[in-house]
Amino acid sequence: MKSHSFRAALLSIAAAATIGLAGCTSGDADTQANRPERIESIGLMVQDMSNPFFSAMDKGAKQAAERIGATINTQDAQLDLANQNNQIDAFIQQGVDLIIISAVDESGIEPAIVRARQAGIIVIAVDTPAKGADAVVMTDAVQAGEKSCRYLFEQLGGKGNVLIVDGTPIQTIRDRITGCRRMVEEYPGITVAGQQASKNDRASGLAVTTDMLTATPDVQGIFGMNDPSALGAVLAVEQAGLSDRVKVTGVDGSPEAVAELKRKGSPFIGTATQDPAEMVRRGVRIAQDIVAGNPPKESTILIPSELVTRETVTEYPGW
Repeated sequence: MKSHSFRAALLSIAAAATIGLAGCTSGDADTQANRPERIESIGLMVQDMSNPFFSAMDKGAKQAAERIGATINTQDAQLDLANQNNQIDAFIQQGVDLIIISAVDESGIEPAIVRARQAGIIVIAVDTPAKGADAVVMTDAVQAGEKSCRYLFEQLGGKGNVLIVDGTPIQTIRDRITGCRRMVEEYPGITVAGQQASKNDRASGLAVTTDMLTATPDVQGIFGMNDPSALGAVLAVEQAGLSDRVKVTGVDGSPEAVAELKRKGSPFIGTATQDPAEMVRRGVRIAQDIVAGNPPKESTILIPSELVTRETVTEYPGW
């Protein structure tokens, strides 16, 4: 195995290399020669540790690292691309063998990923694509949006006005909105009365939903593109005194969503699942396969989403 100090020294060379050589593949000749013989150290990069989704991702990383006898170092970007750039450079200097990243900006992070791969580090993107990574493991986000919105529209009897609580413009969120919009096309009695972007958290979900309900009070359903935003929408519905008229669904299958599904009288009726811990565990397995000379046949690995409702929540294992 190449020494960590040797691979770290390649940073200055990698920084000057041509970025266009990188792609979402593990076969680049300039990276293969420096690849580790085994995964001994892992750097996990999450978007925002205040979101329980990323706490679950950290849990999965620790489980995977313990299973293979590797060390784990988790870094929180706090939704800042500059932070993620700096964190990747630090991981290069430390000579980690594997970086698993949930990218804040899938395009903006590419130069840093190129530097890491050219220093011999395997890079696996999780939850959302990241240009230049060896592979990406993510939920089938289009399917998640379809399942959540199909259930919502069915519970509305196929007609009514709905709001969409959108989020930051990353691929996985765009895909969920695409899935929901497909369901709108299948239900001609459904009208999207408003769509605004939250910051993916409960507070902004509350704020944008309150604004939309003020502008368009005649609403029967709300789709939140993740559970925190959906639960913010629930608060807005309750504050507006519309709990008996408006139904809300989300995406994630988070512990908070599970608790809300169990809360009597809540407008929240369903969530399409993700499995953040499994994303990381699978990412580590893929990295081990790459080390062994068996890269994945497909560079994007999709994990199916399942619907959890009030009727099925007790059967759902959760995160």
